[in-house]
Amino acid sequence: MNAPAPDAEVHIASFVIQHRDTAGDALAAMIREHPDLDLALAAGTRSVVICESADRHAVMERVDQLQAVPGVLNVLLVYHHAEPAHALDEPLPSLSILSATGEAHEHTS
Repeated sequence: MNAPAPDAEVHIASFVIQHRDTAGDALAAMIREHPDLDLALAAGTRSVVICESADRHAVMERVDQLQAVPGVLNVLLVYHHAEPAHALDEPLPSLSILSATGEAHEHTS
């Protein structure tokens, strides 16, 4: 696999999809066809889908494709975040957690 371009971005989005009971199988099949989509939760007539793509146009294209699945009533973009690809490989800073007394405690995982 090639390394991403230095200016490449990663777009992470989540969708809540309202659909008829009968649309679950078609929706799951459509999601399996796209490696940038992941069915995070399926419950009755609602599903949560995560999308990780290279640009915002791909995110919006997936919204349109999900909306086109027979029985899908609504696709709601709940979250969208873009980050330079190289930043996702950088270590996270340690967290400082305040206790109820206001005293800071360092958190390590």
